[in-house]
Amino acid sequence: MKTKVALITGGYTGEAEVSLKSSAFVHSQLNQDTYEIYPIVISRNGWYYDTETGTRILIDKEDFSLTIDGQKVIFQIAFITLHGTPGEDGRIQGYFDMIGLPYTSSGALTSALTMNKGYTKAIVAGIENLFVANSVLLFASDRGRGVEKIRSTLKLPYFVKPNAGGSSIGMSKVNEVGALQHALDMAFDAEDTGAQVIVEEFVQGREFSQGIYRNAVGELVVLPATEVRTTREFFDFEAKYTPGLSEEITPADLNEEQIARASAIIRDIYVRLNCAGMVRVDFFLEKDTDRFYFIEINTIPGQTPQSFIPQQIRAYGMKETDFYSELIESALQRRP
Repeated sequence: MKTKVALITGGYTGEAEVSLKSSAFVHSQLNQDTYEIYPIVISRNGWYYDTETGTRILIDKEDFSLTIDGQKVIFQIAFITLHGTPGEDGRIQGYFDMIGLPYTSSGALTSALTMNKGYTKAIVAGIENLFVANSVLLFASDRGRGVEKIRSTLKLPYFVKPNAGGSSIGMSKVNEVGALQHALDMAFDAEDTGAQVIVEEFVQGREFSQGIYRNAVGELVVLPATEVRTTREFFDFEAKYTPGLSEEITPADLNEEQIARASAIIRDIYVRLNCAGMVRVDFFLEKDTDRFYFIEINTIPGQTPQSFIPQQIRAYGMKETDFYSELIESALQRRP
């Protein structure tokens, strides 16, 4: 009998469009002989499944089930491809925990914590060979006095970004103090990204993104890194989603010592944050010092054909079909 999979997609933020693309790709790669797949859209207008004939069926939130033609569909697993809230911040995971449905991502606490960039930096600080940029965390009450606080604490240039959120929405680089207040306002006003802003000292160097996951037998597997090169000042929203503005090299050009050091760091991050399933860690390799600086961790990485994780899976010599099956089987084995 096939395993019934709820493929969770959509979301409440501007990242919903990316979520839908991620779920479409995962759906195309999952083994149809093994899994019975139901794309479930989570939106502010409702939680629903659209049948092949175009009939929209609402989810019964009592047990996250569907009733189709009088037959109740009960899922064995939720495959989460929902970026932003409520999928990346732990909310949907907490709901699934309450009803006893296993899922492919990290748990509610880890997801909520890692959505908060400032809090995550505090937890990973102290990992061997990992550095974190000097930063200031601003709350809504700091909005009118943040400029002076930053000037007295950090050195230019600055990275300004919402403390929660993804896809570089609301993020900017500030090269002079006169542009700081506008950058802070843009970050504070970014939709559905929280009421906190983090400002960091700029790290000059190469930027990388690297995936890690726990396979079906419980082993941690670090994937090949991807280097990101962009024609813009940094890897912003436009650079991520506009063809021709960035170049992604997988596997990245790192020497053996750097590869080994990065792999050890990423394993330590995964364990310290109590991650599950697949995650992606972004970091800088600082120019001149060769130090790895933590940027952030993504517990629901994008899964479009061009996304980092699929690139890295292919570079690792694995097929996406096998990879997604590993995630499902690993999650089923974690079921309490």
